[in-house]
This record gives sequence, structure tokens and C-alpha cells, in this order.
Amino acid sequence: MNAATGGTLFCLVGAVLIVGLIIVWSAIKIVPEYQRLVVFRLGRVLQQPKGPGIVLIFPGIDTVKWVDLREQIREVPHQVSITKDNAPISIDFLWYYKILDPAMSVLQVGNFELSAAGIAATTLRAVIGGIPLDDVLSEREHINNMLRTRLDEVTERWGVKVTNVEIREIIPPREVQEAMNRQMTAERVRRALVTESLGDQEAAKNRAEGTKQAAILTADGEKQSNILRAEGEKQAQALRAEGFAVALEAIFNAAKSVDQKTMTLQYFETLKSIGSSSSTKFIFPMEFTSMLDNFLGKDSKK
Repeated sequence: MNAATGGTLFCLVGAVLIVGLIIVWSAIKIVPEYQRLVVFRLGRVLQQPKGPGIVLIFPGIDTVKWVDLREQIREVPHQVSITKDNAPISIDFLWYYKILDPAMSVLQVGNFELSAAGIAATTLRAVIGGIPLDDVLSEREHINNMLRTRLDEVTERWGVKVTNVEIREIIPPREVQEAMNRQMTAERVRRALVTESLGDQEAAKNRAEGTKQAAILTADGEKQSNILRAEGEKQAQALRAEGFAVALEAIFNAAKSVDQKTMTLQYFETLKSIGSSSSTKFIFPMEFTSMLDNFLGKDSKK
């Protein structure tokens, strides 16, 4: 074997090894936990998707489709829809889905995401077309549930579960926006007036209650004052009566020791005071002469 033949053989062996390595490398697939491989062998799909982990396939015989099992989110851009009362509105929303059957998602639809987006747009128009404008603006959660239910009914045959639908923005016509702004302003003014009237009413009640309590306190104070005054007057009268009784008792005790002469001298002293006055009339008691006789008689006896 000459050198040229040996070099050719070496190159051939090297090429075979390289091709073998490429075939082995292409035959080994490392599938993550959140993905699966749908394998077609000679055009027929295998019953069970492959993965996760290391998966061996036969290059040239098997073809594979990668399927992501994670929950996905997609956006449906603004769609102009006509409400039940013929008002055009623009709506965009997000929808979430999860592939439950990898083989069905590959076999039953050619381009799942494009098909689902088209169904989402047409479903949105159908749902909005049966709802008045006021309900579209106020019942967003109800519309989300209706969209999710209808989308799920369609995608179920593809092995896909629509988990949630969220309307992100609703843009009504300009005329409706202006009317809504006027209505909002009028509602705020009404609430302000109601709040102000309720405040006035509460203030009036508080003032009336305060006046009532003040009147009650004043009447109660006057009552207590009258009671205290009556009690004081009662005690004062009792003290005056007690004083009069003591004074009368003292007079009575003093009168026991007064004799006839003392009384006569007291009459004389009184007559002296009367005589010193400017009066031209004098009044003598009837007992004066008898008292004088007694006084003179007692002196003559002495």
C-alpha cells in the first residue's frame, strides 16, 4: 500500500467518523422538564410524547415537533367591535393558555397560535355584539368569563386549555367619552350636594341636641339652686325661730325678777322720752295712776 492510498483511506475513515458523530449527535435530544417531543416515525406519530431527559431518535426516519407545556400569554391587539346598541368600541385583551395534549396540539391544527388569535378576535366580536355598551363598560369580569368559556370550547379539541382572559383596555367613541365625563361630573356634584346637605342636617341636629342639653342642664341647675335656697331658707327660719325661742326664754327669765317699782320707773323713763319730743299730745296708760299709787304708797311706808 503506497502513501497515496494510505492517505485516502485515512481521510475516508475520518469522514465516516465525522458523519457518525453527526448522526449520533442528531439522534440524541435533551428535552427540558417543561417541553415534550412529538415524534413522527416514517410519518406516523408515536403514541406517547418523548421527554423529559435524554431522548434517542433515528435520524432520517424520525421527525420531531417541540411542544412547550408552560402556560403561555398572548395579546390580541385592539379590535373594533359593535355593541348590541350599535356603538363602536375598541378592545384589546390578553389570553392565557396551556397545552395539555402535545400530540393533539400538533395533529389537530396547523398553526395553533395563529388559529387561536383569529378565533379570539371573532369570539370577542360575537360576545360584544350581544351586550349593550353600558354593560360592556361595567361588566368586564362577566365578559372575561364569556370569552374564556367560548375560547376554551374551541381550543379543547386541540388539546389546549384556555386558563384566563383579561380585557386590558376598552376605548368607547369620543361622544360616549364626553357624555361619560359629563355624567361623572354631574354625579360628583350630586354627591357633593348630598354630602353638604347631610353635613348641614347633622350640624343642625347637633346644635338642637346641644341646645336641649343646655336647657336641661340649666333647668337642673335652677332646680338644684331652688332646692338649696329653700333648704337654706328652711334652716334660716329654724335658726330664727330658735333664736326667738331663746330670746323669749331669756325675757321670761328676766321678767321673773322684775318688781313693781322697776316697772314704774320704766314707765317714768318712757314718759320722760315722750315729754322731750315735740308732740303736743300725751297718752297715759290707764294703769299709770294705780302704778303711781303703788309707787308712792310703797315709799310712804318706808
